[in-house]
Amino acid sequence: MKVSFTGLGVMGYPMAGFLANAGHDVTIFNRTTSKAEAWRREYGGSVAGTPREAAAAADIVFCCVGNDNDVRQVILGDDGLLAGASSGSIIVDHTTASAQVACEVYDLAQKKGVDFLDAPLSGGQAGAESGQLTIMVGGDRVVYERALPVMDCYAKACTLIGGVGCGQKAKMVNQICIAGVVQGLSEGLHLAKRTGLDVTAVIDAISKGAAQSWQMENRWQTMVADEFDFGFAVEWMRKDLKIALEEAERVGARLEMTELVDQFYADVEALGGVRFDTSSLIKRLEP
Repeated sequence: MKVSFTGLGVMGYPMAGFLANAGHDVTIFNRTTSKAEAWRREYGGSVAGTPREAAAAADIVFCCVGNDNDVRQVILGDDGLLAGASSGSIIVDHTTASAQVACEVYDLAQKKGVDFLDAPLSGGQAGAESGQLTIMVGGDRVVYERALPVMDCYAKACTLIGGVGCGQKAKMVNQICIAGVVQGLSEGLHLAKRTGLDVTAVIDAISKGAAQSWQMENRWQTMVADEFDFGFAVEWMRKDLKIALEEAERVGARLEMTELVDQFYADVEALGGVRFDTSSLIKRLEP
């Protein structure tokens, strides 16, 4: 298919690469043009001067940027994706943003005859680079089924959660669950070290039971070694938790643990850990 991809960050760069390697005709846009040119040299395809140009004539228009404001600018701006998208095409937004902005984009896209899916991701940079992302999708089923074979180029699992905005709400749930697990793992490792236990032996034992998690399997060693210069940054997690907390306030949900862990992440930022991996919650216990 003829597709475009806007936003060549740590996620978008390899995702767009998987589309090209699958044989799709890919046009890219990135605000930093040197990165776009580097991608073109590696994968081929075309570089557009604006999101509007990138979307022109594309069957599916992919986007992965930073936050609500970025989504509005890149999709809804005068030179945005929607301005260039053809009637009958699909805009797939992989940004982690609010459900409200997803509904806003959907409504405006529908007026132009353009379909829209909110499709935030889980799996981080490693998942993007290995093509093993989990995608949570909100939108119409018929549109989802058209886009699914293309998203499968970089997905391990792709699930239609419900109507527009539901993908973003599912991502909120995802981030809440991760935050709680990382805090529990941090406190568990902290106690194991303070009581003189063989941490390797403890993890070997408990990872075979109900305490097992992705975070335990993939992060306990670096947490114990005080290594955090990689992975999903604390500032990104705080952005995501802020979205979840605002949604909770809107619907009257109680997210007491999430509020607490968000403040713990603020403590990590104060320790200089803005760009640390989210597993760095343990640092506030062992500064």
